[in-house]
Amino acid sequence: MIKKFLPPPYPYEQLDEFRALAGSLPGGAVDLSIGTPCDPVPEVVRRAIVSETSLSSARPYPSSVGSDDFLKAASGWLNRCLGVDIPETSIGACIGTKEIVTGLPAVLKLRDPDKDTVLYPAVSYPSYSMGAQLANCRSVAVPVDKDWRIDLSRIDKKDIKRAICLWVNSPGNPAGAIEDLSEIADWGVANGVTILSDECYVEYTWSTSPKSVLQNSKEGVLAIHSLSKRSNLAGMRVGFYAGDAEIVSYLREVRKHQGFMLSGPAQNAGIAALTDQQHVDEQRRLYSGRLSKLITIFESLGIETTMPEGSFYLWIAASGGEWRLVKKLAKNLGMVVTPGEFFGEGGKGYIRVAAVATDDRIELLGQRASLVKNLLSN
Repeated sequence: MIKKFLPPPYPYEQLDEFRALAGSLPGGAVDLSIGTPCDPVPEVVRRAIVSETSLSSARPYPSSVGSDDFLKAASGWLNRCLGVDIPETSIGACIGTKEIVTGLPAVLKLRDPDKDTVLYPAVSYPSYSMGAQLANCRSVAVPVDKDWRIDLSRIDKKDIKRAICLWVNSPGNPAGAIEDLSEIADWGVANGVTILSDECYVEYTWSTSPKSVLQNSKEGVLAIHSLSKRSNLAGMRVGFYAGDAEIVSYLREVRKHQGFMLSGPAQNAGIAALTDQQHVDEQRRLYSGRLSKLITIFESLGIETTMPEGSFYLWIAASGGEWRLVKKLAKNLGMVVTPGEFFGEGGKGYIRVAAVATDDRIELLGQRASLVKNLLSN
């Protein structure tokens, strides 16, 4: 008998007791657990949202693939930011990127019904595995190396033959590693495995210029991009996918029948955001500064950490266990962080800290840290 699918507990709800503990301190909790933006929506986007064009676009059904202007804006951004020339016919709109991350395996299985396996990094965003489960596919975690990069040499040949796709995330969540996307794309072509590259942190690359899987080749690859982190638009749910012309065409047609449509006002917000770089440069400055301040705070507590290659997360080894450190940080600093096990078995023994509090809230953490002695030995 086929077993009924039962969704697991949503991981971040497990942190509610620590949010309550942190909130008991004067000044309240500073929640650095979820990577949700804390800064204002850019003014250029605010104006676009309330414009007559935007309000008028709320009336009719929007195009499922995205309006001509939205696709043009996405194509232009890919060219300016990543040096990629890609036609608008090889791009499609999505309602944020989580829905497409969790939904892609099911659509790709329709396209290639003889395959049933989704490969993903062993330490990564949990929605990659969840998407496989929702598609009734096998989810196979691929080991990562000591620098948190996916290790293609350790994928079983039997799993490769059954693979619908391989997920990569660069810069990575949670560790911020930059992948060799050219090597991964070549591996995908050689093995007949579609490469799905989640690039939502690409503009928060610190160690090098922004990298995309599309810079190598469009064959057999799909890049996923989001405006949630880039432009403080998590609530608008604006994203797009781009890449292999045949795969994009198939996705577009299936998604028409599924009824996935990015609202007109959201597309107008996306157009304004994608055509403006100034607000992104400012956001980069803010996140870089906050990461540096958080590193200083942890070092004052005797906890070693370093600047990530990319993203706005710190990935920190937790001496004595991650849950123990999660509790200590909540109790003593009012800081709520994420235990590494949320990102897979290989994440145990680490915590993830998102630099998503305003500067004054991070200063409060610094003040609290200055009053704490021997955090690790308490």
